[in-house]
Amino acid sequence: MYNTILKKIRESKTIIIHRHSRPDGDALGSQLGLKDAIKTTFPNKKVYAVGDMVQRYAFMGEMDEVPTEEYKGALIFILDSGELSIVSDDRYKLGSYIVKIDHHIFKESFGNIEIVDTTFESCAGLIAYIVDRIRLKLSVYGAKMLFTGIVTDSGRFRYDSTTSRTFDIASRLLKYGFDTNEIYNNLYLDTLDMVRLRAKFTLKFKLTEQNVAYIITTKDEMKEYGVDLFSVSRNMVNTMGGIKGIDVWANFTEAEDGCVYCEIRSSKYNINPIAEKYGGGGHKAASGCCVKDFETAYKILDDLNNIVKENNNG
Repeated sequence: MYNTILKKIRESKTIIIHRHSRPDGDALGSQLGLKDAIKTTFPNKKVYAVGDMVQRYAFMGEMDEVPTEEYKGALIFILDSGELSIVSDDRYKLGSYIVKIDHHIFKESFGNIEIVDTTFESCAGLIAYIVDRIRLKLSVYGAKMLFTGIVTDSGRFRYDSTTSRTFDIASRLLKYGFDTNEIYNNLYLDTLDMVRLRAKFTLKFKLTEQNVAYIITTKDEMKEYGVDLFSVSRNMVNTMGGIKGIDVWANFTEAEDGCVYCEIRSSKYNINPIAEKYGGGGHKAASGCCVKDFETAYKILDDLNNIVKENNNG
């Protein structure tokens, strides 16, 4: 299968790389890392990375503006996406051949080639593994992007998805000689305003009777905070993590259109089926979904509460 991917890369004049919308460090790291590997190995090919962008990860690079006509006959990669509904820029449909590469729990089959391996801590780690297997070259920048993706989705190598293979791949990427301090500073060095906002959220969370921690943020509160949706939905969820006695936590953030973005985490239980029940997905310990209103969000909270209750009674 890997040799087939290499064959398709060799045959294609234009290659366009997609990933999920509202990207995190792993989605961007795998996307920009793969783009660099193909372009470094085959300098004469047209290689594009497309999709929306979030300010938090602007330091990683920029997305390409691609005319629609470039999609005709193009090889399409879709990375870090378990289902087509979350893919940023639906022009992938116009390509001639699709390769899906993902590390999430399987949800939907698509593409001419599918590589889904949930044993990898990150899609960037899986891309780095494939790049090595098919002997693509990398520049310092490409190695740095893949390393950044691994760092973000492994929680700085702390999550239980981290294995000896994770460190082996990271070690090989580090040989390219990029500055890890620059990566960590961009990822984890907060502004004073963000530190103060995080403090507010630490004081804001509540507990259910089964000690499921949760935060509710309305769209009016979002206007008051003056930050983007990602900064609250994804960045504030782990203010409830790492606390003794709290094994499940969730962050519910209302967007301007009334939809509620749900980020669900657990240090102990598989919460992915709950996210899937409400149209989302992800990993056993970290999943998410988007629901139509807070009424539905409270149903998710009830389901999470029941997971803890059932296990405590068992």
